[in-house]
Amino acid sequence: MHFVVKFFPEITIKSNPVRKRMSRQLRDNLQRQLKPLDDRIRVRQDWEKIDVIAPDAVAHLAGRIQEVLAHTPGIANFSSVRQFPLGDLHDIYEKTLSVWGDKLAGKTFCVRAKRTGNHDFKSLDVEQYVGGGLNQHTGAAGVKLKNPDITVKLEIRHDKLNVVEAQTPGLGGFPLGTQDPVLSLVSGGFDSTVASYLTIKRGIRTHFLFFNLGGRQHELGVKEVAFYLWNKYGASHRVRFITVPFDEVVAEILERVDDSYMGVILKRMMLRAASTVAEELEVDALVTGEAIAQVSSQTLKNLSVIDSVTDTLVLRPLIASDKNDIIRTAREIGTEEFAANMPEYCGVISVKPTTRAKRDKVEKEEARFDFSILDRAVASRTVQNIDRVMEDLQGETPPVEIATEPGDAVVIDIRHPTEEEMDPLELPGTQVETIPFYRLSSAFGNLDRDRHYLLYCARGVMSQLHAAHLMDEGYRNVGVFRPQKPEK
Repeated sequence: MHFVVKFFPEITIKSNPVRKRMSRQLRDNLQRQLKPLDDRIRVRQDWEKIDVIAPDAVAHLAGRIQEVLAHTPGIANFSSVRQFPLGDLHDIYEKTLSVWGDKLAGKTFCVRAKRTGNHDFKSLDVEQYVGGGLNQHTGAAGVKLKNPDITVKLEIRHDKLNVVEAQTPGLGGFPLGTQDPVLSLVSGGFDSTVASYLTIKRGIRTHFLFFNLGGRQHELGVKEVAFYLWNKYGASHRVRFITVPFDEVVAEILERVDDSYMGVILKRMMLRAASTVAEELEVDALVTGEAIAQVSSQTLKNLSVIDSVTDTLVLRPLIASDKNDIIRTAREIGTEEFAANMPEYCGVISVKPTTRAKRDKVEKEEARFDFSILDRAVASRTVQNIDRVMEDLQGETPPVEIATEPGDAVVIDIRHPTEEEMDPLELPGTQVETIPFYRLSSAFGNLDRDRHYLLYCARGVMSQLHAAHLMDEGYRNVGVFRPQKPEK
């Protein structure tokens, strides 16, 4: 297998030193993510592209490799190619025929060639010669230069011929790690997850900060979606997940603050806490999912009053976005189901919230607040690496069973449907059910209690997280299926 990866156009227009740095970072990111699949996969970088080459022995990993390439920031597109030594025009035609001949039957087509290097022919010569040959010696419906059914793409680079079999769009953006890190305030809903995705896509290492207002189920859900975002779009870099217990802060606001100002003051308390955490992480910016006028606390006047509480830069990637656009993006990146099924806890809901908060009035209300409670909340925070987010949720629950063989158990594939479709779990002789993680909590109670179930996901993190949660709910017929990697 051979994939040719093209850089996002904004990378190619950078100065030479910046372009080199970004392309090196993209190469390193891909190496980190592809090596765990099989260490025989090679990633090679040159000035114009990156080549990902895997031996035929790992052909079964083609879907997994494409999944990584499609969701790694910094890639404009990638092509699956067949590479040959470059010959004359007739040799180019014959090699193109070997790849495309059977696929053109009944289809209109055209040939498009790109050429780099010194040759005794031009790109147009290649297109005409190869196109004429394919038209005469295949079952094609004819050459059609405008809007054909199939475009046969050829890339000639010095002494190599790449016959493109398929081209897939990439994520775009910049390679992760090329920008300074940020701390994203996440609630698990549509807005904060999309905002976090946008910063990851822009090449920003994005840590996650969650303010727990008292709901354990909410914390579980937010950890799941944060892990999903990292695992799918940012797994080349480790990030932190920080939880700050905010239930006492909420209680103090409810008791001390005027009803109309509770929402604004809660946001100010969150920014104060976030700024302290960011400073200790040596992070210079915060990220929120706020959009103008989406709720009462997000008017320009209120946002100005909220921001005045901190000198830390606050980024709002969604500031001018419509809600429908945010939901559409959530659907495209796979977080819509998370948000739609997210357990919610909101202890601060004003009956008549202000939309034009006055800073002096806010500060007067805050003067009645006991700030030692906020300090205590920040001091009580928990900090975890994102791939270890399940550990503090197990509590007094017995250890989760980890099985490398399914035995007589039913294996439940809990991966996101798009991931499951890309790489179906096949276990001959074993009953496999597919229940996405976001439906598992409600569906598990309807399963046969006399059967034993093993949860499966690609990395084994979300499966262990959900198994621990189900055991905490009282189920004892559940464990984790974590198959051993086949020997090479």
